[in-house]
Amino acid sequence: MTDQLTRVAVLSDTHGLLRREVVAEIQDCTHIVHAGDIIRESDLDELRLYGSIYAVRGNNDLWQEGLRDLAGLLRFEIAGVHFLMTHDRRDVPRNLDGVQAVICGHTHVYREEWIDGRLWLNPGSCGRSRFGGDVTLARLELMEGKILRVSKTTLEG
Repeated sequence: MTDQLTRVAVLSDTHGLLRREVVAEIQDCTHIVHAGDIIRESDLDELRLYGSIYAVRGNNDLWQEGLRDLAGLLRFEIAGVHFLMTHDRRDVPRNLDGVQAVICGHTHVYREEWIDGRLWLNPGSCGRSRFGGDVTLARLELMEGKILRVSKTTLEG
């Protein structure tokens, strides 16, 4: 654990379009979390240039060489905060002991809620605008095992 502020970019559903505006938004983040439907392995390679990356396989990644082997469910820790991530919220296990934040994608709709002291976050889609929704991503600020701030960024579709 560190006493420094840690910034985390939370992305999902890029669907083969890693927008330059998204890359600009994550420049000050040391960690990047991607909740699946990546489509192009080269997008993950580029994201690795900007920070440590955690990614899960989305339903559209199953047919993509280099992505189909990503975990469908991932537990990890950043700055003392314990995360669980999967592409589809329906795949979240019942046992969430010790998990402070659950991250999912799939719906292309931003959703942020606190349930029983735990953050449930869907950053929406930051690739192509789909289903008439906004192009969004989320950013977290963490310190000493706590989530200090969650912010939504909306980009031009």
